[in-house]
Amino acid sequence: MFSFLSASKALVKPAPVFFRHSVITGVLISSFLAGFYSNALAAKRNTDSVSSVTQPSGVNPDQLLIETYQALSNNQLNQAEQKIDALLAAYPNYQLAHLIRGDLLLMHTQKVTGFGAMSHVPPDKLKELRDEAAARLKAIQFRPGPNQVPRSVLQLRDDQKQVIVIDAKKSRLFLFDHLGNQQLQLRSDHYISQGKFGVDKLKEGDQKTPLGVYYITSRLSGSKLPDFYGPGALPLNYPNEWDKVNGRSGSGIWLHGMPSNSFSRPPLASDGCVVLTNPDFLNIAAQIEIGRTPVVIAEQLEFTSREKLQQERQQLAQVQESWRLDMESMNANRIFANYSRNFRSPQGEDLNSWFAKQRPSWEGWSNPVVKLKDITQFRYPARDEMLVTTFTMELSSGRSHMSTRKRQYWIKEATKWRIIYETNV
Repeated sequence: MFSFLSASKALVKPAPVFFRHSVITGVLISSFLAGFYSNALAAKRNTDSVSSVTQPSGVNPDQLLIETYQALSNNQLNQAEQKIDALLAAYPNYQLAHLIRGDLLLMHTQKVTGFGAMSHVPPDKLKELRDEAAARLKAIQFRPGPNQVPRSVLQLRDDQKQVIVIDAKKSRLFLFDHLGNQQLQLRSDHYISQGKFGVDKLKEGDQKTPLGVYYITSRLSGSKLPDFYGPGALPLNYPNEWDKVNGRSGSGIWLHGMPSNSFSRPPLASDGCVVLTNPDFLNIAAQIEIGRTPVVIAEQLEFTSREKLQQERQQLAQVQESWRLDMESMNANRIFANYSRNFRSPQGEDLNSWFAKQRPSWEGWSNPVVKLKDITQFRYPARDEMLVTTFTMELSSGRSHMSTRKRQYWIKEATKWRIIYETNV
């Protein structure tokens, strides 16, 4: 089996130096990053704009990786070697770093014309490492600014202190703190590996990562799991209600770590789980709350300004408020108008059948008061414009009182939002 550790150690730095900026500058960058990492200084400004989480070792691997390439772009080969050596001292099993170290050492004796110049690196392995390097560096360059927040997170409960959003296209997980009053602040972001065949899971065994809004259901200790999962796992509630009504199958979608002999995996490598490095997993696991922390997995995240998100939040809150007022009216026609003709109940009933069963439960209430509390609302990652809202509905009239936790999936039909699925949770 090929070993990056033995290969990089075998390259002893000789006296003559063949480091030439005409060959080096951009070779290890543009040859495998296809032009999108064209401005190292701009990327550095992005890393400075957001405080990065400190790894348990005190070393941030993405930061050192980009500093290595910045040193190369400035023709500072020795400094680049110092950066990569510091990275390997912290993470000795980081294969990408070993490959880069090998290239740096070769630069002292010959011109390097491509990423992974060691000819005995298997082509498939070289491609995996190239993909990982591209994903890591691209994510750093396009990291959201301090005033940018995910457009998918519209409203959180007061007791939800964190939210995780995942951008599958960029192989990146973002952990945001909820500071209260719907104010989000980026705490950290991390490289991830996802399903071998990408996203949009349909069935058991398709090796895809699902798209949707999920919750972490439990915490599994690494001591009770095979070494394959690293220090532990955080299972998600896949399939959720919307997955089930759409016939999506499968199970066992987790956030988890890496085997003890590995640092990371290529961007597309899992059977559908979201895989982090062990330091990153431990960091995430220490922050989340079981049953409370939402996890939004999108093919591509959209970030917007806090001001624009607040405007959208207020507009969409009116959609829910209109439904509340119609429920309070107990007028069947008004209530019915909130639901899509394509509605399906948890039991598979169409709108007319389901509505006929629900209607008797609304009768007999005199001058009812309907209140909604503990509301969460997300833009749902889907082809069509969709929302998912969870809330507690309190219905009272005189001495009678009823409290129900509900979840509704709303879809935009032309210009009007309508409920396409509803269930008690």
